[in-house]
Amino acid sequence: MTINNRIAALQPEIAGWRQFIHAHPEIRYEEEKTAAFVAERLRSFGVDEVVTGLGKTGVVAVVRGRQAKSGKVIGLRADMDALPIHEATDKPYKSTVDGKMHACGHDGHTAMLLGAAKYLAETRHFDGTAVLVFQPAEEGGAGALAMIHDGLLERFGIQEIYGLHNRPGVPVGHFGIRKGAQLAASDFLEIRVEGLGGHAARPQHTADPVVCGAHIVTALQSIVARNIDPLDSAVVSLTVFKAGDVNNVIPQRALLQGTVRTFKAQVRDEVIARIRRLAVNTGEAFGCKVEVELGDGYPALINHDANVDFAAGVARQFSDHVDADFPPSLGGEDFAYFLERIPGAFMVCGNGDTAKLHHPAYDFNDEAISAGVSYWVKLVETRCVP
Repeated sequence: MTINNRIAALQPEIAGWRQFIHAHPEIRYEEEKTAAFVAERLRSFGVDEVVTGLGKTGVVAVVRGRQAKSGKVIGLRADMDALPIHEATDKPYKSTVDGKMHACGHDGHTAMLLGAAKYLAETRHFDGTAVLVFQPAEEGGAGALAMIHDGLLERFGIQEIYGLHNRPGVPVGHFGIRKGAQLAASDFLEIRVEGLGGHAARPQHTADPVVCGAHIVTALQSIVARNIDPLDSAVVSLTVFKAGDVNNVIPQRALLQGTVRTFKAQVRDEVIARIRRLAVNTGEAFGCKVEVELGDGYPALINHDANVDFAAGVARQFSDHVDADFPPSLGGEDFAYFLERIPGAFMVCGNGDTAKLHHPAYDFNDEAISAGVSYWVKLVETRCVP
């Protein structure tokens, strides 16, 4: 991997920003201190414009090149929010906020884009405009959509947009991207089971929502295995099961929650229809009333073909390890909302041999910083030319 000397020299400073953000995590739409830190750094770099409060806690910076003959405006996006997870590391910069941590690397994403902002403001070796988007609430809050609704794309005239996310298990300096669907649509699932509670020693006088709920969990696992074409992809995961408080009382109700992940609209529709039918009919079989609520989550992230070719070519300028047919994932990403509106692409960069995303022992790998900053800089300098 060939890294520009100036970018390499910035790495320790950028790592310091990253570790500060890591130590002070804020979850979705609470990123007030993080946004203030980002805005302060951006102003100190001498960027042309800094806008705060977009999408509630988002920050946008504008850096103009030495010329504007090309008329090109390129957007670069990083997410800022942390997760409601208790950190399980002994790092000196570990979270100072109990129950919150940067378990997905958004601290690294933010720091890398700040590093690109500093470099671009110093050099301005491009013709056009770079719009740097520091987005809140990616983790379930649809911060991308909030910024869109606040007029982000129109206000700054963004013509195309790019995202970057780290990936544990992929070596540092390696990149991955693919045409078409890269990440799945994610729907939120909630099933409420209303039974008839009573004494645990007299179950014959009850309609047990726990037993009913357990059968629903088992039944739903048959959907992907027996109703979906094996060549398609889908996931139905029940992740919450709440019922009762004491060991000698059959409760009145149970609550199940989870997620549905799909790539194709027709597969999504089939899975949702099957969930409703199986849950309600299982409830009837056990004498319980079942209500199913499926909330729309993020849409599938669909990369634009031409932008994938461009992004892969940019990464190849400094890395010999760029996979342009990177395997898709059933994870979700609200960057998908941007790609529904304007062209763009979402790139994966290696985080090395670290704990997995959303794990309490995860930590962003500071050795990946130079690769990420280089990618951002090269995107702007390559695209914004006369």
